[in-house]
Amino acid sequence: MNDDVRRLIEAHRLVPLPVEGTLFRGTWRSRRELPGGKPVGTAMIGLYCEDPPSRSLFHRLTEDEVWHFYRGDPLRLILLHPDGRDEDVYLGHGHGHHVQYVVPAGTWQAGHVVPGGVYSLFGCTLAPGFVDAMFEGGTRGALTRDYPRRAHDIERLACPDHETRMPGNVAT
Repeated sequence: MNDDVRRLIEAHRLVPLPVEGTLFRGTWRSRRELPGGKPVGTAMIGLYCEDPPSRSLFHRLTEDEVWHFYRGDPLRLILLHPDGRDEDVYLGHGHGHHVQYVVPAGTWQAGHVVPGGVYSLFGCTLAPGFVDAMFEGGTRGALTRDYPRRAHDIERLACPDHETRMPGNVAT
């Protein structure tokens, strides 16, 4: 394991996010709740790296998600939109990269550090905040049927068929 990656994991107390696979830690959960028990907002810090393996498997949320790039190598977000469009978005500090990007609700998303990169440190913010019920993992069969152009990415980054929901009480 790279020394910088080890230090980041230790300093931020990062653990694997169930189903999705990202090394993460919840950093803020509003004490205020909306009707129905959703927090007003939540935030997390995440790390993509090759060793230990950390990436985001395809999933979608019922709310918009704001991504923030902090440091390290660029990361690639693969977005599969409800209208059938697909795109790659790069977060980083280079030309054409975003330091902040909003993934619209209902968009399938997956992400990883760019090939050859060591790590990407980033954060995500949601308002209303994250609750387990807003998460749906994307499976190989369903995604490939709807987005055949992205079969290669889907093959690598689909959730296992039996793991499409958060197990409950994911700390954010």
